Amino acid sequence: MNFIKQAFYVKHEFWRYLVGSLIIAVFAIIGQFPFAIAAMVKYVREGGSIATMEEQDLMTVLEPNLNLFLMLLSFAIGFIGLIIVVKYLHNQTMRSVTTARPKIDWNRILFAFVFWGIVSSSMILIDYFANPEDYVLNFKLNRFLILALIAVLLIPIQTSLEEYIFRGYLMQGFGVLAKNRWFPLIMTSVIFGGLHVFNPEVGKLGYGVMVYYIGTGLFLGIITLMDEGTELALGFHAANNLFGALLVSADWTVLQTHSVLKDISEPGQGFGDIVIPVFIVFPILLFIFAKKYNWSNWKDKLFGDIEEPIVEDLEAID
Repeated sequence: MNFIKQAFYVKHEFWRYLVGSLIIAVFAIIGQFPFAIAAMVKYVREGGSIATMEEQDLMTVLEPNLNLFLMLLSFAIGFIGLIIVVKYLHNQTMRSVTTARPKIDWNRILFAFVFWGIVSSSMILIDYFANPEDYVLNFKLNRFLILALIAVLLIPIQTSLEEYIFRGYLMQGFGVLAKNRWFPLIMTSVIFGGLHVFNPEVGKLGYGVMVYYIGTGLFLGIITLMDEGTELALGFHAANNLFGALLVSADWTVLQTHSVLKDISEPGQGFGDIVIPVFIVFPILLFIFAKKYNWSNWKDKLFGDIEEPIVEDLEAID
């Protein structure tokens, strides 16, 4: 059984994926209410007016740890929506949205998490020692410990929700619609990247940074299809966001945290920001994962057709 094909054995009409996506979005929006209310109340108490409140005010008015907690809370509520959709709209298990294996491979998640955590942290530290003028030490023990608690508990939920939606739920949904592998890979990557267009990073760096977001979606989609499961993507994404939030932040990024370091440099949009991660680092990671997990038959796994099971095999789900 391959990862996408197993979706044929549950309720998989494409309208269910459209409705399911809407339900998940509604849950996530409801989860944003505490953040929005708290930010607006604080802003008004400090003499501001809701009528003139801008997005930057909304994102920075709260204390950073509280801000992060309330922002991530919406993903936890969204995850509840995902579980409800998978179970009741598709009669599907969370395991089958995660992997084609008989059970979730936690060792794969752990390997990707630890491996990318070490690599990404090393790259941050190398840049810090190479360009110390670009950073200021931002470490305060008490507020960092609170940050660490919030981040460890909630950032994996945030990243897992994104992976379950794009590399799990919608990968299968577009796959059963198109009956091939390349269409869901492209669609989920473009949608994943497109949703980041509202991030403050895009306003600061320009639309060229979308190459990075879409390229990241393609990388995560490729490792999902090649590995027949989302485990590696889950571990990578969690490490990427968690170690980033703990180690370094900047005034123009979506996550404002009490990180160890603060980047005070003027960001560019050149070789180091886009080309190195997408066209150098990600291919190297693909090579490493491929060697470790003995991936083969790349053409079929990334571009091949998916044969729908015969009618008799599907009758059990009607």
